[in-house]
Amino acid sequence: MNTMKAVVFDGVNRIGIREVPKPVPGVGEAVIRITATTICGTDVHIVRGEYPVKPGLTLGHEPVGVIDALGPGLDEYALGQRVIVGAITPCGQCFYCLNGSHSQCHGGIGGWRFGNTINGAWAEYLLVPDARANLAAIPDTLRDEDVLLCPDIFSTGLSGAESGNIRVGDTVAVFAQGPIGLCSTLGARLKGAALIIGIDSIPQRLTMARRFGANVTLNPNEVDVVEAIKQLTGGRGVDVAIEALGKQETFENALRVTRPGGTLSSLGVYSGKLVAPLDALFAGLGDQRIVTTLCPGGKERMRRLMSMIENGRVDLSPLITHRFALDDIEQAYDVFSHQSDGVLKVALFPDRATANASKASALETVAATF
Repeated sequence: MNTMKAVVFDGVNRIGIREVPKPVPGVGEAVIRITATTICGTDVHIVRGEYPVKPGLTLGHEPVGVIDALGPGLDEYALGQRVIVGAITPCGQCFYCLNGSHSQCHGGIGGWRFGNTINGAWAEYLLVPDARANLAAIPDTLRDEDVLLCPDIFSTGLSGAESGNIRVGDTVAVFAQGPIGLCSTLGARLKGAALIIGIDSIPQRLTMARRFGANVTLNPNEVDVVEAIKQLTGGRGVDVAIEALGKQETFENALRVTRPGGTLSSLGVYSGKLVAPLDALFAGLGDQRIVTTLCPGGKERMRRLMSMIENGRVDLSPLITHRFALDDIEQAYDVFSHQSDGVLKVALFPDRATANASKASALETVAATF
């Protein structure tokens, strides 16, 4: 079989299923057969033309699969081995990697390649560059869905808490409780925050935020979020604010609630002009820090995240709310991009039989909890 099915970017607001050449690995490269992947908010930015990629590119950057072929130099791996690959695929050898900035591999966010500069995971097979640095074996005790959010969502959300340098006893506000924001809320809990405030306009997401560790939840449609947070903190503001949406309004509110000397940790992908109001910066004298973070990748990062799941420290299963086959990508994309039917995260599978089996398994799990 020399060809495979893939979902490609055909231009602004256009995606389509195509028959494309199946990749062949070169030295240090691997090909994995995709068993599960997802739709991400960044994919929506791409399809809408808010982030430029070349037409004809296969989208998707959250792969789980089985090793199908190995190029020379990868003797430590085996065909048929279950693996995940981070959305960021650092080479491990360039200036940026050797200085610990793996997401910036070769400069200019070069670590993010899948669905950005090379073909991605919305396909039957995926070529993995620098495989030795990026293939992470899945523990036998974990299912594909257990680790599906590690390549991007869990890694990115947790990094918001890590980059914010949350300390034990801190007060943290997380703006937007989508999948990444929820993982930031979880990350704040793991880092030892005492008071975690989750902000979102969707009530169901606020319920999930409490499940993931928020002590207090605020709906901006019901309260003045900035004023409410100031009241909760005795007028001081939070030690760390995490912005996980990528809009001017949430960025500005996050900055306004960050105390003097505090940190704004920004995870949003911004598609327009971003302004930091002078008063929100205390006229530039507030000694605040603004840090941005791209999803950490590489096989060691993936190993650590999977270890958290394997040892019961983290359960990400509530975030996967919808399951579709690759053939149904247009329906899946429509549900996710319009945030309909209570969607949090959409899982994509290679065929309808696998997608339906996953749905049935999820229903059985839910039924067993009641």
